[in-house]
Amino acid sequence: MTENITLPPDLNAAIGSEKKDFAVKAGRAQPRKNSISIILFGVVWTAFTSIFVFTFLGPLFQGEEVHYELNGVPTVASPDDLDSILMLAIIIAVFVLIGISMLSWGIYSLFKKGGYFVGTPTRLVHYQNGNIRSIDWEQFSGEIELNGNAHKGNISLQMRTGRMVSRKNEPDRYVPDVIYITEISNVFEVEQICRKRIKENDPTPPISGYNIA
Repeated sequence: MTENITLPPDLNAAIGSEKKDFAVKAGRAQPRKNSISIILFGVVWTAFTSIFVFTFLGPLFQGEEVHYELNGVPTVASPDDLDSILMLAIIIAVFVLIGISMLSWGIYSLFKKGGYFVGTPTRLVHYQNGNIRSIDWEQFSGEIELNGNAHKGNISLQMRTGRMVSRKNEPDRYVPDVIYITEISNVFEVEQICRKRIKENDPTPPISGYNIA
């Protein structure tokens, strides 16, 4: 089952004589809602840290003094004496750069194309900007998220690999890696094929039943 698309020659060469279960061209690198969430978080983060920029550094740019407390001691910083506020300015700048980086990444990911995906009986092949990534079906956990309609939809495939994310005042949380196949037609058929192949290639041995005498 394939869309009416022409696959890049390099991708065809990488697949060779393998059977193509499906071949699709993804509209985006990740779902639109993911990119928008990153953009919104970046905007909020940048706006919040900008308050400190205007509060502590704004007056200095205008040639005025800034009065604040440092370790409980009243301190004055001026355009002629920036030593006392230099470390604070560096910390504020780092947080602002983090917000700008998140905002930039969100905007970039919003317009980043998803590339081509080809499924074979043994693996999922992803082609994007001349780079080819081949992932065996056994690397997927079988957790699949599907949304959209028969015309166009998104598939999220969880992998067995991932990373631990630290959380303040809470236990660390394991976040699995995810492969996104977004804005494709025949999404329900592609999802069924993916689920079938993942199950067929599942490396986890089945649990055999037993009798209790």
